[in-house]
Amino acid sequence: MATTYRAVMLTKKGGPEVLQVVDLPLDAPGPGQLRVRVSAAGVGVTDVLMLSGGYLFAPKIPFVPGYETVGTVDAIGTGVTGFELGQRVAALTVSGGFAEFLTRGAEEFLPVPSEVSDRDAAAVILNFVTAWQMIHRVAKVNAGQIALVTGASGGVGIAALQLLRLAGVKTYGAASSAKHATVRSLGAIPIDYREERLDKLVRALESGGVDFVFDAVGGANIGLCIGALKRGGLVVGFGFVGAPGFFTQGWMFANLFVGARLRGRRSAFYGITMLYRKDPEPFREDLPRIFALLAEKKIDPLVTHTFGLLEARQAIELMASGTVQGKIVLVR
Repeated sequence: MATTYRAVMLTKKGGPEVLQVVDLPLDAPGPGQLRVRVSAAGVGVTDVLMLSGGYLFAPKIPFVPGYETVGTVDAIGTGVTGFELGQRVAALTVSGGFAEFLTRGAEEFLPVPSEVSDRDAAAVILNFVTAWQMIHRVAKVNAGQIALVTGASGGVGIAALQLLRLAGVKTYGAASSAKHATVRSLGAIPIDYREERLDKLVRALESGGVDFVFDAVGGANIGLCIGALKRGGLVVGFGFVGAPGFFTQGWMFANLFVGARLRGRRSAFYGITMLYRKDPEPFREDLPRIFALLAEKKIDPLVTHTFGLLEARQAIELMASGTVQGKIVLVR
Protein backbone atom coordinates (compact mmCIF):
# COMPACT_ATOMS: atom_id res chain seq x y z
CA MET A 1 0.00 0.00 0.00
CA ALA A 2 1.40 3.40 -0.99
CA THR A 3 2.27 5.80 1.81
CA THR A 4 2.57 8.93 -0.36
CA TYR A 5 0.86 10.49 -3.35
CA ARG A 6 1.79 13.16 -5.85
CA ALA A 7 0.20 16.59 -6.09
CA VAL A 8 0.82 19.93 -7.78
CA MET A 9 1.70 22.50 -5.12
CA LEU A 10 1.48 26.28 -5.41
CA THR A 11 4.72 27.05 -3.59
CA LYS A 12 4.74 30.86 -3.67
CA LYS A 13 3.21 33.81 -5.50
CA GLY A 14 4.18 34.07 -9.13
CA GLY A 15 3.41 32.66 -12.55
CA PRO A 16 2.74 29.04 -13.55
CA GLU A 17 6.41 28.28 -12.92
CA VAL A 18 5.78 28.30 -9.14
CA LEU A 19 3.63 25.16 -9.48
CA GLN A 20 5.67 22.10 -8.51
CA VAL A 21 4.92 18.39 -8.31
CA VAL A 22 5.51 17.20 -4.74
CA ASP A 23 5.03 14.04 -2.67
CA LEU A 24 2.58 14.21 0.21
CA PRO A 25 1.69 11.65 2.90
CA LEU A 26 -1.29 9.44 2.05
CA ASP A 27 -3.28 9.39 5.26
CA ALA A 28 -6.40 7.41 6.07
CA PRO A 29 -9.64 9.44 6.07
CA GLY A 30 -10.78 10.67 9.44
CA PRO A 31 -14.26 10.29 10.92
CA GLY A 32 -16.89 11.58 8.49
CA GLN A 33 -14.42 11.79 5.59
CA LEU A 34 -13.91 10.17 2.21
CA ARG A 35 -10.60 9.62 0.48
CA VAL A 36 -11.03 9.88 -3.28
CA ARG A 37 -8.68 8.73 -6.03
CA VAL A 38 -8.82 11.70 -8.40
CA SER A 39 -9.50 10.89 -12.04
CA ALA A 40 -10.21 14.36 -13.48
CA ALA A 41 -9.95 18.00 -12.44
CA GLY A 42 -11.15 21.10 -14.24
CA VAL A 43 -8.87 24.07 -14.93
CA GLY A 44 -10.21 27.62 -15.11
CA VAL A 45 -9.45 31.31 -14.81
CA THR A 46 -9.80 31.11 -11.02
CA ASP A 47 -6.80 28.76 -10.89
CA VAL A 48 -4.79 31.43 -12.71
CA LEU A 49 -5.95 34.11 -10.27
CA MET A 50 -4.83 32.00 -7.32
CA LEU A 51 -1.21 32.27 -8.44
CA SER A 52 -1.10 35.88 -7.27
CA GLY A 53 -2.27 34.97 -3.77
CA GLY A 54 -5.14 37.42 -4.01
CA TYR A 55 -8.09 35.05 -4.43
CA LEU A 56 -10.42 35.44 -1.46
CA PHE A 57 -11.33 31.78 -0.94
CA ALA A 58 -7.90 30.22 -1.53
CA PRO A 59 -5.98 28.68 1.40
CA LYS A 60 -2.76 30.22 2.60
CA ILE A 61 0.19 29.49 0.32
CA PRO A 62 1.60 26.83 -0.03
CA PHE A 63 -1.38 24.73 -1.07
CA VAL A 64 -2.59 22.37 -3.79
CA PRO A 65 -4.93 24.18 -6.26
CA GLY A 66 -7.78 22.53 -8.14
CA TYR A 67 -11.31 23.93 -7.93
CA GLU A 68 -13.45 21.07 -9.28
CA THR A 69 -12.73 17.37 -8.96
CA VAL A 70 -14.06 13.95 -9.96
CA GLY A 71 -12.80 10.59 -8.73
CA THR A 72 -13.63 7.25 -7.14
CA VAL A 73 -14.06 6.56 -3.43
CA ASP A 74 -10.82 4.92 -2.26
CA ALA A 75 -11.36 4.79 1.52
CA ILE A 76 -14.26 5.60 3.85
CA GLY A 77 -13.93 7.12 7.31
CA THR A 78 -15.93 6.01 10.31
CA GLY A 79 -19.48 7.23 10.56
CA VAL A 80 -19.90 7.76 6.81
CA THR A 81 -23.00 6.31 5.17
CA GLY A 82 -24.39 6.48 1.65
CA PHE A 83 -21.08 5.85 -0.16
CA GLU A 84 -19.24 2.72 -1.23
CA LEU A 85 -15.73 1.91 -2.39
CA GLY A 86 -15.25 2.50 -6.11
CA GLN A 87 -18.20 4.87 -6.36
CA ARG A 88 -17.67 7.83 -8.70
CA VAL A 89 -18.12 11.19 -7.00
CA ALA A 90 -17.63 14.91 -7.68
CA ALA A 91 -16.96 17.95 -5.53
CA LEU A 92 -16.50 21.71 -5.67
CA THR A 93 -13.16 21.53 -3.92
CA VAL A 94 -11.91 25.15 -4.41
CA SER A 95 -8.45 23.74 -3.71
CA GLY A 96 -6.84 20.31 -3.54
CA GLY A 97 -7.98 18.92 -6.88
CA PHE A 98 -4.62 18.84 -8.68
CA ALA A 99 -3.55 15.68 -6.92
CA GLU A 100 -3.72 11.91 -7.15
CA PHE A 101 -5.83 11.72 -3.97
CA LEU A 102 -8.16 14.06 -2.12
CA THR A 103 -9.59 13.68 1.40
CA ARG A 104 -12.59 15.76 2.44
CA GLY A 105 -15.77 15.55 4.45
CA ALA A 106 -18.25 13.12 2.89
CA GLU A 107 -20.87 15.86 2.74
CA GLU A 108 -18.83 17.64 0.04
CA PHE A 109 -19.24 14.82 -2.50
CA LEU A 110 -22.07 14.03 -4.88
CA PRO A 111 -22.46 10.95 -7.10
CA VAL A 112 -21.65 11.09 -10.81
CA PRO A 113 -24.17 9.34 -13.12
CA SER A 114 -22.89 6.38 -15.11
CA GLU A 115 -23.80 8.12 -18.38
CA VAL A 116 -21.36 10.98 -17.69
CA SER A 117 -17.60 10.62 -18.20
CA ASP A 118 -15.11 11.73 -15.57
CA ARG A 119 -13.72 14.32 -17.98
CA ASP A 120 -17.07 15.91 -18.75
CA ALA A 121 -18.23 15.78 -15.14
CA ALA A 122 -15.14 17.70 -14.01
CA ALA A 123 -15.69 20.23 -16.78
CA VAL A 124 -19.17 21.34 -15.65
CA ILE A 125 -18.93 21.55 -11.86
CA LEU A 126 -17.79 25.16 -11.57
CA ASN A 127 -18.85 26.82 -14.82
CA PHE A 128 -22.27 25.28 -15.37
CA VAL A 129 -23.45 25.44 -11.76
CA THR A 130 -22.32 29.09 -11.68
CA ALA A 131 -24.29 29.84 -14.83
CA TRP A 132 -27.33 27.85 -13.68
CA GLN A 133 -27.52 29.61 -10.33
CA MET A 134 -27.10 33.09 -11.86
CA ILE A 135 -29.78 32.39 -14.44
CA HIS A 136 -32.33 30.52 -12.33
CA ARG A 137 -31.66 31.49 -8.71
CA VAL A 138 -30.58 35.13 -9.11
CA ALA A 139 -32.14 36.38 -12.36
CA LYS A 140 -35.08 33.93 -12.47
CA VAL A 141 -35.38 34.26 -16.24
CA ASN A 142 -38.45 33.40 -18.28
CA ALA A 143 -38.81 32.21 -21.85
CA GLY A 144 -39.10 35.08 -24.33
CA GLN A 145 -36.90 37.46 -22.39
CA ILE A 146 -33.63 38.91 -23.73
CA ALA A 147 -30.15 38.65 -22.19
CA LEU A 148 -26.59 39.79 -22.86
CA VAL A 149 -23.59 37.74 -21.71
CA THR A 150 -20.16 39.37 -21.62
CA GLY A 151 -17.06 37.20 -21.72
CA ALA A 152 -19.28 34.92 -23.79
CA SER A 153 -16.46 32.68 -25.01
CA GLY A 154 -15.14 32.07 -21.48
CA GLY A 155 -15.99 29.05 -19.38
CA VAL A 156 -19.01 30.49 -17.57
CA GLY A 157 -20.03 32.42 -20.68
CA ILE A 158 -20.19 29.24 -22.75
CA ALA A 159 -22.27 27.59 -20.04
CA ALA A 160 -24.59 30.59 -19.77
CA LEU A 161 -25.26 30.71 -23.51
CA GLN A 162 -26.32 27.07 -23.51
CA LEU A 163 -28.49 27.30 -20.41
CA LEU A 164 -30.17 30.50 -21.59
CA ARG A 165 -30.97 28.82 -24.89
CA LEU A 166 -32.55 25.90 -23.02
CA ALA A 167 -34.58 28.43 -21.00
CA GLY A 168 -35.95 30.02 -24.18
CA VAL A 169 -34.13 33.32 -23.70
CA LYS A 170 -32.92 35.33 -26.71
CA THR A 171 -29.24 35.89 -25.99
CA TYR A 172 -26.47 38.16 -27.23
CA GLY A 173 -22.87 37.15 -26.55
CA ALA A 174 -20.13 39.77 -26.36
CA ALA A 175 -16.79 38.40 -27.58
CA SER A 176 -13.96 39.25 -29.97
CA SER A 177 -14.69 38.52 -33.63
CA ALA A 178 -12.37 35.50 -33.66
CA LYS A 179 -14.69 33.81 -31.17
CA HIS A 180 -18.00 34.62 -32.84
CA ALA A 181 -18.31 31.20 -34.46
CA THR A 182 -18.32 29.60 -31.02
CA VAL A 183 -20.91 32.05 -29.72
CA ARG A 184 -23.12 31.47 -32.76
CA SER A 185 -22.82 27.69 -32.48
CA LEU A 186 -24.27 27.90 -28.97
CA GLY A 187 -27.41 29.64 -30.16
CA ALA A 188 -26.49 33.23 -29.30
CA ILE A 189 -26.07 36.35 -31.45
CA PRO A 190 -22.44 37.52 -31.32
CA ILE A 191 -21.49 41.13 -30.63
CA ASP A 192 -17.95 42.43 -31.17
CA TYR A 193 -17.34 44.64 -28.15
CA ARG A 194 -14.26 46.10 -29.88
CA GLU A 195 -16.30 47.74 -32.63
CA GLU A 196 -18.21 50.23 -30.51
CA ARG A 197 -19.42 50.90 -26.98
CA LEU A 198 -21.26 47.83 -25.76
CA ASP A 199 -24.40 49.73 -24.79
CA LYS A 200 -24.64 51.32 -28.25
CA LEU A 201 -24.14 47.96 -29.97
CA VAL A 202 -26.94 46.40 -27.93
CA ARG A 203 -29.29 49.35 -28.39
CA ALA A 204 -28.76 49.19 -32.15
CA LEU A 205 -30.14 45.65 -32.04
CA GLU A 206 -32.62 46.01 -29.17
CA SER A 207 -33.76 49.63 -28.99
CA GLY A 208 -35.62 49.05 -25.75
CA GLY A 209 -32.65 47.33 -24.10
CA VAL A 210 -32.30 43.80 -22.72
CA ASP A 211 -33.86 42.26 -19.63
CA PHE A 212 -30.63 40.85 -18.17
CA VAL A 213 -26.89 41.29 -18.45
CA PHE A 214 -24.52 38.66 -17.04
CA ASP A 215 -21.22 40.51 -16.79
CA ALA A 216 -17.90 38.73 -16.30
CA VAL A 217 -15.71 41.76 -16.94
CA GLY A 218 -16.43 44.35 -14.26
CA GLY A 219 -14.54 47.63 -14.09
CA ALA A 220 -15.70 50.30 -16.51
CA ASN A 221 -17.77 47.68 -18.32
CA ILE A 222 -20.41 47.87 -15.59
CA GLY A 223 -21.65 51.25 -16.77
CA LEU A 224 -22.00 49.95 -20.33
CA CYS A 225 -23.93 46.93 -19.10
CA ILE A 226 -26.32 49.15 -17.15
CA GLY A 227 -26.80 51.24 -20.29
CA ALA A 228 -27.72 48.13 -22.28
CA LEU A 229 -30.56 47.26 -19.87
CA LYS A 230 -34.17 48.29 -20.16
CA ARG A 231 -35.60 50.11 -17.16
CA GLY A 232 -36.10 47.60 -14.37
CA GLY A 233 -33.62 45.21 -15.98
CA LEU A 234 -31.03 43.33 -13.95
CA VAL A 235 -27.24 43.20 -14.28
CA VAL A 236 -25.58 40.25 -12.54
CA GLY A 237 -21.85 40.66 -11.97
CA PHE A 238 -19.65 37.59 -11.57
CA GLY A 239 -15.97 36.77 -11.79
CA PHE A 240 -14.96 40.28 -12.84
CA VAL A 241 -11.87 39.11 -14.73
CA GLY A 242 -11.24 42.65 -15.94
CA ALA A 243 -11.78 44.26 -12.55
CA PRO A 244 -9.45 47.10 -11.49
CA GLY A 245 -7.01 47.03 -8.62
CA PHE A 246 -7.83 47.07 -4.94
CA PHE A 247 -8.06 50.84 -4.53
CA THR A 248 -10.69 51.29 -7.20
CA GLN A 249 -12.82 48.25 -6.44
CA GLY A 250 -14.95 50.33 -4.09
CA TRP A 251 -15.89 52.59 -7.00
CA MET A 252 -16.62 49.58 -9.17
CA PHE A 253 -19.06 48.00 -6.73
CA ALA A 254 -20.63 51.37 -5.98
CA ASN A 255 -21.32 51.71 -9.69
CA LEU A 256 -22.78 48.21 -9.77
CA PHE A 257 -25.12 48.63 -6.82
CA VAL A 258 -25.75 52.39 -6.54
CA GLY A 259 -25.25 53.44 -10.15
CA ALA A 260 -27.68 50.82 -11.42
CA ARG A 261 -30.36 51.92 -8.98
CA LEU A 262 -29.91 55.59 -9.82
CA ARG A 263 -30.50 54.72 -13.48
CA GLY A 264 -33.62 52.71 -12.73
CA ARG A 265 -32.00 49.28 -13.06
CA ARG A 266 -31.36 46.44 -10.65
CA SER A 267 -28.07 44.72 -9.82
CA ALA A 268 -26.58 41.72 -8.03
CA PHE A 269 -23.17 40.17 -7.58
CA TYR A 270 -22.85 36.40 -7.63
CA GLY A 271 -20.05 34.10 -6.49
CA ILE A 272 -20.52 30.33 -6.37
CA THR A 273 -18.08 29.75 -3.51
CA MET A 274 -19.50 32.63 -1.49
CA LEU A 275 -22.94 31.04 -1.74
CA TYR A 276 -21.64 27.49 -1.24
CA ARG A 277 -19.90 28.35 2.02
CA LYS A 278 -22.95 30.18 3.29
CA ASP A 279 -25.34 27.38 2.32
CA PRO A 280 -24.17 24.27 0.39
CA GLU A 281 -27.70 23.02 -0.26
CA PRO A 282 -28.31 24.99 -3.51
CA PHE A 283 -25.13 23.50 -4.98
CA ARG A 284 -26.17 20.01 -3.88
CA GLU A 285 -29.49 20.55 -5.67
CA ASP A 286 -28.09 22.13 -8.82
CA LEU A 287 -25.10 19.93 -9.70
CA PRO A 288 -27.34 16.86 -10.21
CA ARG A 289 -29.49 18.99 -12.54
CA ILE A 290 -26.40 19.83 -14.59
CA PHE A 291 -25.29 16.18 -14.65
CA ALA A 292 -28.76 15.21 -15.89
CA LEU A 293 -28.56 17.74 -18.74
CA LEU A 294 -25.10 16.42 -19.57
CA ALA A 295 -26.31 12.82 -19.57
CA GLU A 296 -29.16 13.82 -21.90
CA LYS A 297 -26.64 15.61 -24.16
CA LYS A 298 -28.53 18.88 -23.82
CA ILE A 299 -25.34 20.70 -22.85
CA ASP A 300 -21.71 20.39 -23.94
CA PRO A 301 -18.80 21.61 -21.79
CA LEU A 302 -16.71 22.02 -24.97
CA VAL A 303 -13.59 20.36 -23.60
CA THR A 304 -10.95 21.50 -26.08
CA HIS A 305 -7.73 20.59 -24.23
CA THR A 306 -6.76 17.78 -21.86
CA PHE A 307 -3.53 17.31 -19.94
CA GLY A 308 -2.23 14.68 -17.58
CA LEU A 309 -3.44 14.95 -14.00
CA LEU A 310 -0.13 16.39 -12.79
CA GLU A 311 0.40 18.68 -15.80
CA ALA A 312 -1.41 21.60 -14.16
CA ARG A 313 1.48 23.95 -14.86
CA GLN A 314 1.22 23.43 -18.62
CA ALA A 315 -2.58 23.69 -18.48
CA ILE A 316 -2.50 26.95 -16.53
CA GLU A 317 0.10 28.40 -18.88
CA LEU A 318 -2.34 27.76 -21.72
CA MET A 319 -5.27 29.18 -19.75
CA ALA A 320 -3.27 32.31 -18.91
CA SER A 321 -2.56 32.89 -22.61
CA GLY A 322 -6.16 33.99 -23.16
CA THR A 323 -6.48 31.92 -26.34
CA VAL A 324 -8.62 29.10 -24.98
CA GLN A 325 -12.17 28.69 -26.25
CA GLY A 326 -13.75 25.93 -24.22
CA LYS A 327 -12.65 23.96 -21.19
CA ILE A 328 -9.33 22.52 -20.06
CA VAL A 329 -9.41 19.33 -17.99
CA LEU A 330 -6.66 17.35 -16.28
CA VAL A 331 -7.20 13.58 -16.55
CA ARG A 332 -5.48 10.60 -14.97
